[in-house]
Amino acid sequence: MVTECKSVGINGIDGYMVEVEASAQPGLPAFDIVGLPDAAVKESRDRVKSALKNCGLNLPSARITVNLAPADIKKEGPIYDLPILISTLKQTGQLVADVSDCAFIGELSLGGDVRKVNGVLPMVIKARESGVRRIFVPSKNAFEGAVVDGIEVYPVDNIVQLVAALNQIKPIEPAKPQITTQNKTNDFTPDFSQVKGQFAAKRALEIAAAGGHNILLIGPPGSGKSMLAKRVPSILPEMTFEEMIETTKIHSIAGMLSNDGLITMRPFRSPHHTVTPVGLGGGGTGTIKPGEVSLAHNGVLFLDELPEFSRTTLEVMRQPIEDNKITISRSGQNCTYPCSFMVIAAMNPCPCGYHGDPTHRCICTESQIKRYLGRISAPLLDRFDLHIEVPAVKYEELRSDELSESSAEIKKRVDRAREIQRERFGNAAVCNSKLNDEQFLKFCIIDSEAEKTLKNSFESLGLTARAYNRVLKVARTIADLDSSEIIRSEHVLEAVQYRSLDRKYWATRV
Repeated sequence: MVTECKSVGINGIDGYMVEVEASAQPGLPAFDIVGLPDAAVKESRDRVKSALKNCGLNLPSARITVNLAPADIKKEGPIYDLPILISTLKQTGQLVADVSDCAFIGELSLGGDVRKVNGVLPMVIKARESGVRRIFVPSKNAFEGAVVDGIEVYPVDNIVQLVAALNQIKPIEPAKPQITTQNKTNDFTPDFSQVKGQFAAKRALEIAAAGGHNILLIGPPGSGKSMLAKRVPSILPEMTFEEMIETTKIHSIAGMLSNDGLITMRPFRSPHHTVTPVGLGGGGTGTIKPGEVSLAHNGVLFLDELPEFSRTTLEVMRQPIEDNKITISRSGQNCTYPCSFMVIAAMNPCPCGYHGDPTHRCICTESQIKRYLGRISAPLLDRFDLHIEVPAVKYEELRSDELSESSAEIKKRVDRAREIQRERFGNAAVCNSKLNDEQFLKFCIIDSEAEKTLKNSFESLGLTARAYNRVLKVARTIADLDSSEIIRSEHVLEAVQYRSLDRKYWATRV
């Protein structure tokens, strides 16, 4: 007789159903697992044997074969320990309950405890879509899975508790949804009111946040580039429930959920400049893990000291920035992760940092500056919608008692602009930076004066077709902040102004 139960696997950001079958045949005692298991899955037999023995349950003296179907998909990780144990218990008659409407996920300790695993949220979603009514997961993953409607999620601490519940001896209460934040609270909350001066940079960041645009900050050391970038999440719109679910799925797969609740704050990822192409884009040996571009999904990816990143690493971003997704292919594996994020990059104008600074002498040679700026390719530079210079703050501004505008005030204007975009496009996830070709032609309407301004700027600055599109998208955002349906000349002029620094720094050197 063959016994079976259901489990769920992970491929990219989505789950897939797995049938765990067990069969016991006469012969020398053995425990084999088939169905394309990796090393961690093969080791399940030892964990299951030890857990059964230490919990007072019996393993028959027979040749037991466990199959994980479909057999043509590689099974990875310890998540199948629990379903393998359940199928084995049904084979021995120690579990008589009907589990046809149940699914099981969990890693076992040698003592029979059920340990936390990664990727529970997308697995629970897939189980619900496949008609599963009840799913049993590790207790530490229960709140993560409980946010999914239409399926009962049961927290399991150990296999003795699980067997008692399935045999209707002592039931387990299903977990209840609990939305918590992943951001640790502390005494210091980054706010734009703490930034002295830098009014032009604040305006540019407000435009970037209102339209979801990528922005490049250029300035000398200590001018406040990183300080400004770290305050951008405080002016971004609140996440929708769908965005929370999708973001949490990615972090769940990466094993980065700290309190098992939904992520309610937009991610802010700031990888070090030594990050590898795999670390930024995703991949790795074995399971394909999401990279920084996916972990920043629905949030901000901040690249500090941009020229210090390897050029190979930076080029990884070119396609994800355009497509809002990244497909990673490895031998026998292929998965796609979403990566709709806002890029903020900061850099010095030269290796010493003081090229063009009126108060410090630059010690770099022309060739050093050329090599430094040449680390950023023209196609990548073209993907930044706004380029803004961040000069050193003057002493009078630092000592001024005048309060700067708070993030809350800036956020009101950003939210208003995003609401205009939501009503225009009928989709909260679409902002001006994400316009497709059809929407671009329909909604980026300019008057005759703005047309002349744009034509003169295009010819004088030598803008590319991509830069032309991005200038108009930025102008569309500026018009939204101004509550204007038509893009006027002043909106185009301001948008073009944010595309001039690449000509100042790169035009004669790259």
